[in-house]
Amino acid sequence: MRNEGTSRGRPRDPDLERAITDAALDILRCSGLGGLTYVAVAERAGTTRPAIYRRYPDITALAVAAVASLAEATAPARTGDHVHDLVAELTAFRAGILAANGLSLTAVVLSEATDPAIKDAYRAAVVAPRRARIASIIGAAAADGTITADRPTQQLLVTMCTGSWYGYAVAGITPPRDWPRRTAAIILGRGTD
Repeated sequence: MRNEGTSRGRPRDPDLERAITDAALDILRCSGLGGLTYVAVAERAGTTRPAIYRRYPDITALAVAAVASLAEATAPARTGDHVHDLVAELTAFRAGILAANGLSLTAVVLSEATDPAIKDAYRAAVVAPRRARIASIIGAAAADGTITADRPTQQLLVTMCTGSWYGYAVAGITPPRDWPRRTAAIILGRGTD
C-alpha cells in the first residue's frame, strides 16, 4: 500500500514544469488560445508531446495552468495602505490579463462547452486567489473604518474591481491607463481625483 502524499514513478521535474508553462504563456501572448497546441508547446519548451500529455489532459487545462503560474508570480506584497494595495492587486490583474491573452482564455473557460472540471480548476487556481486577496484588502478597509460596507457589500465591491475590466472588454472599450488607480479610488471611497 502506498503512503499518502507519494506518487509512483519519478518525481516531476520543476524546471520542465516551468518550461512548459512558460512556453504556453509565450504562445498565448503571441497567438492566443487558438495557437496553443501540444506540438507548439513541446517545441518551445524543448520537450516531447507525451511529457505534456502526462501533465495536462487537454489544451484548456494547459492554458489554465499557464495563467495560474502567472497569477502566482504576480501576487503583490501587502503594505497596509489599502489604496496602494488595491492598486497593486489590480495592476497585477491587468498585467495577467494582457500578458497571457487572458480575456480569450476566460471566455473559453466560461463557455458551456468547457468541461466543468476545467472550470473548477480555473476558478480555484486563478479566480479564487485573486478574489481572496482583493476581499482581504476591502475587508481590512471596512474593519478600520476606511469604508462602510457589510459583508454582502464587500463581496459586491470585490466583484466590481475586476468586473469593471471585463465590462470595458465586453463593450469594446480600452480601459484607461490609470484604471487600477481609478477603480481603487472609487471602491475605497476616495473619488477619482
